[in-house]
Amino acid sequence: GYEILKSIQFPWDIATIVRQHHERLDGSGYPDGLVGDQILFEAKIIAVADVVEAISSHRPYRPALGIDVALAEIRKNAGKLYDPAVVEACVAVFESGFEW
Repeated sequence: GYEILKSIQFPWDIATIVRQHHERLDGSGYPDGLVGDQILFEAKIIAVADVVEAISSHRPYRPALGIDVALAEIRKNAGKLYDPAVVEACVAVFESGFEW
């Protein structure tokens, strides 16, 4: 995604956000092993959304695990892998009745 997006002009640094969305607060992510504030806040938002979607949706190799499992994962790793403010906001959205 990054290689495709880096040459396109956006009002935000979309290419870097896409590049960083697999980074984790503790440095265990990829591709650059960034930690904490080295990761753009927007990438932290996409990271949480990506994890929630991946866990709660069907995959060719397994059935959907559901939103409860997804929210438990991000709660368990808030502050370690995922930004706590982003996790809190995501959980609040689902607790307010949001469904997909």
